Amino acid sequence: MQRILATSVLAVLLVTVLTACSSNDGDGNSVGKSDTSNVKPLDATRAFTELSNKVASAKLSGTVTAENDPNELLGRPHQYTSKVTFSDSRISADDLTGTDKGDVSRGGAIESFATAADAEARAKYIQSVTKSMSALAEYDYAHGTVVVRVSHYLTPKQAAAYKTATNGLS
Repeated sequence: MQRILATSVLAVLLVTVLTACSSNDGDGNSVGKSDTSNVKPLDATRAFTELSNKVASAKLSGTVTAENDPNELLGRPHQYTSKVTFSDSRISADDLTGTDKGDVSRGGAIESFATAADAEARAKYIQSVTKSMSALAEYDYAHGTVVVRVSHYLTPKQAAAYKTATNGLS
């Protein structure tokens, strides 16, 4: 008898919890849940498009693939899932002597990750590596699943425009 009573109470609790989690508006439409089935994840190309609408001096310079990734991180566990590089017309050509196409010092790069935690870890890693080497220093801004890396040749005020644009990414 106690077993039947316990099972019945458990069943009632389960139904109550499930009902609360899947409420609807009476027409069968879910309430309180956002529909993410049509939302595209923010990849590096889309992030650049949004960013360049706010920072006019940024121009796309390349898309990183598994074949041309100098870091060999694209698609690896907890690493970026897409990456683009960009130039910034405010950086002097003299500063770019000896740099490779796609180098962050030419303008920057945008790296997109599967999770915000992976993006944040990448930004912290870059900062820890470049902290003691001024030649490698850069501005890094993490927002959601994206890391925007910006050249140290830009002034803090110029780099701030990238920070503002990064914080506005959707």
